[in-house]
Amino acid sequence: MNPLNNYLLEISAIKLSPETPFTWASGRKSPIYCDNRVTLSYPKVRNEICNQFVEKVKAQFPQAEVIAGVATGGIAHGVLVAQALGLPFVYIRDKPKAHGRQNLVEGDLKPNQKVVIIEDLISTGGSSLKAVEGIRDSGAEVLGLLAIFTYGFPQATEAFENASCKMDTLTCFSELIEAVKEQAKFPQKDIEYMEAWIKS
Repeated sequence: MNPLNNYLLEISAIKLSPETPFTWASGRKSPIYCDNRVTLSYPKVRNEICNQFVEKVKAQFPQAEVIAGVATGGIAHGVLVAQALGLPFVYIRDKPKAHGRQNLVEGDLKPNQKVVIIEDLISTGGSSLKAVEGIRDSGAEVLGLLAIFTYGFPQATEAFENASCKMDTLTCFSELIEAVKEQAKFPQKDIEYMEAWIKS
């Protein structure tokens, strides 16, 4: 079992509240809320995340030349990964800067460089794929995108496939629920509710 799931639960980077669901910005009611920025405050957790990212980059994208972070949640983790690998780092804004050079990609990124993008969370995949498009528009090549966590929504998988972009994550909702079952902190009805929610 990936220790990261227990870490994320312990530090409340991922909160579960089946009795009183959270309301996302989209208006959707959810029994889970994910805030991976919290992980940066815990050296043990951020080191675990960095180490797992590094192993995935080495295994899946050994030809990587640049690490890119998605603003804002992927920036700090991306810097740590780039530092560990001894690679250059850039980051992608959610929209071009309103003044100066009006950059979307910040940093020294050269045409045709091979890039791995680091993200903190994938829900529907929309914002992550904007970052992929931003790197591609700059003339560089996206090898793939790695994120800490995904809910596992089918539309995200389909969106990445349609964009011809490889995507992988350190953990996901289904793995997290298995960790929750081992902890035995929630009654069976709550676990069944959360499993039914993700399927719906």
